[in-house]
Amino acid sequence: MLTKYALLLGAAWGSVAARQPPKAFTAPAAAPTDQSPFYVGYSNDTITNTPYVPGKVFDRFIQIWLENADFVTALADPVFEHLTAQGILLTSDYAVTHPSEPNYIASVGGDFFGLASDDLIRIPSNVSTIVDLLELKGISWSSYLENMPTDGYQGYSYTNPDGYTYYVRKHNPLVVYDSVGMNATRGARLRNFNDFAVDVDNDALPQWIFITPNLLDDGHDTSVTYAGSWLNYWLVPLLENPKFNTPRTLILLTFDENETYTVNNRIFSLLLGGVIPENLRNTTDDTFYTHYSTLSTVQNNWSLDNLGRQDINQTVNNVFAFVADKTGYQNNGLTTHNLPLLNMTGTYPGPLNPNDYVSWKPPTNGTGAGGGPTYYPPN
Repeated sequence: MLTKYALLLGAAWGSVAARQPPKAFTAPAAAPTDQSPFYVGYSNDTITNTPYVPGKVFDRFIQIWLENADFVTALADPVFEHLTAQGILLTSDYAVTHPSEPNYIASVGGDFFGLASDDLIRIPSNVSTIVDLLELKGISWSSYLENMPTDGYQGYSYTNPDGYTYYVRKHNPLVVYDSVGMNATRGARLRNFNDFAVDVDNDALPQWIFITPNLLDDGHDTSVTYAGSWLNYWLVPLLENPKFNTPRTLILLTFDENETYTVNNRIFSLLLGGVIPENLRNTTDDTFYTHYSTLSTVQNNWSLDNLGRQDINQTVNNVFAFVADKTGYQNNGLTTHNLPLLNMTGTYPGPLNPNDYVSWKPPTNGTGAGGGPTYYPPN
């Protein structure tokens, strides 16, 4: 519980920007490993993780999602350019639709189920996610969401004491699935940035991590330049922190969607982390990827089961090439030509499309990149 003093500090931090997005980034703390009243609820101590489960190529996967930028716009920013020199730039990575929320839920559930809005939705508890696959193998996981007030928060949004709404549920994909959000044990793993600071300091980060900055820092209410300033404060020093970036850590810095809806949905995505070999740093990879590739790559790395959705669709589920090269997995050969259109908003039937409704379907039995069987929830 925050004290009155802490709440006043939080209000003071954002008082200049109350109700309006600021023009320039202001750091909420001295370092990303410090707690701050701006993040709202202080940490409830560390989470308990299972023993590390070694992967074929990496032992920790961290994805950091930013908002709404065309590939060339992000690439032109100096901070993104600096980071690109340290990793593998994915030149043919695509979001799967518009607007934001369906992309987020697709990345953890293997489908967006026809959703074409950012509405408050709940996906039934018998619809599985990456969490089910990870837990079957004993692989620890967590999401860290900037300015989410409490662990597992169910609200549509949260407005800080300064009067600005920094957190929105639509950028928190796992809470949308009742199998996670309505499960007390799993919901406790949806944590805020104060929890993150403590977990890093205690060397207690899990193996699979999803990170969502707030609406300013992800560029949604601001710009790519603003997001770059946040990355310079938050990510750049963490890349030098061995409790965050181990020699077996893979980091995906990506965007939910592009900004120009009239062209195919190419996004800026960059692979970073200690696991990237020196000879592949400051290189490019033109293999065709989508948000489903994050599922496939994780499945391939840990020999996981699959969800029986787009993660078994061999057109859109390519594994990141430097991982596939080490595991012997065969991608489909697509690069930059003859790609499916992934900007067709509202045209996909599904249980979340009121204009083209299709009832919830069980998973499709098939083989994914992990080689395991299709997972069917107990209920």
